[in-house]
Amino acid sequence: MSRPQQIFTAFVVFALAACASPSANTITTASDKIIETKRIALTFDDVPRMAGAFFTPEERTAKLISALEQAGVEQAAFFVTTGNLSEPDGLRGEERIAAYVAAGHVIANHSASHSHLRQTPAAAYLADIDTAEAWLKGRPGYRPWFRHPYLDEGGRDKAKRDAIRAGLAERGLRNGYVTADGSDWHLEALTIKAAEAGKPMDMKALRKLYLQTQLSGIDYHDVLAKRTLGRSPAHVMLLHETDLAAMFIGDLVTELRREGWTIITADEAFADPINTAMPDVPYSYGTLIGSMAWEQDIQPPFSPIWMSTDMASRIFERQVIKAQAPIESPQ
Repeated sequence: MSRPQQIFTAFVVFALAACASPSANTITTASDKIIETKRIALTFDDVPRMAGAFFTPEERTAKLISALEQAGVEQAAFFVTTGNLSEPDGLRGEERIAAYVAAGHVIANHSASHSHLRQTPAAAYLADIDTAEAWLKGRPGYRPWFRHPYLDEGGRDKAKRDAIRAGLAERGLRNGYVTADGSDWHLEALTIKAAEAGKPMDMKALRKLYLQTQLSGIDYHDVLAKRTLGRSPAHVMLLHETDLAAMFIGDLVTELRREGWTIITADEAFADPINTAMPDVPYSYGTLIGSMAWEQDIQPPFSPIWMSTDMASRIFERQVIKAQAPIESPQ
């Protein structure tokens, strides 16, 4: 059998199996049509994070909790970098973390010092995880998940990658992976830089750019996931505890629902079958979906385009920063 015939045969077998046994991500309507559901959970990194361009850390936490509640988000996950608690902006951070949990959200491990695994010996990296775990474990809302800072799982160093994977398993920790990313940290950094320089910002343009960057990241990764898995998984969205999230998370949820997404809990998302995936790729870094696609030699989609940080910077300079625009206060 030729290679094209093999591919066609495999496709037919897969299609017949899919029709015979709908996945957990599908529903059957009265007319027997299979409709795939789109599900996504929201997760926030670097808690407690440094102050942003518009709010104090306390104001940001209050606004973010309120926005999530008003948007009907039952449960988000906040990944804690415990070393931030000793920083100036982390003062009273324990109270803010407790406030997230009291509002129904959960917390998990994002290390103590937020180091790159590529630049850190495996033993030191695991010790850093243990430091954060000692603070987190036993607290209300705790989940045994660890998310790599920078999504760096060791780069080209497979021995280090595997040592950390084994170390996490020994500690009863699961990978707090990400399936969709819109680089919200970059847009936040641009606003901080503009505020420090006293540059006025068009808040309507900023809102639009925030939504564009996040939605493009989600759409791109969902297309890639369908090519790789044959389905849309329960997605885990990477966000950060930023002023922009406090201002625009409600708008993002509205747009997601308008596009057919259901916002689910982090517990539901991390129960997806991909939670055990450990892709073996030449360079371990980034989203789980990206690594799984690379492992299977799946080509990324031409469209929708995942908006790059360079593109976001250009739009920010041209549309958000306007000399003639008055300085607006966020609501």
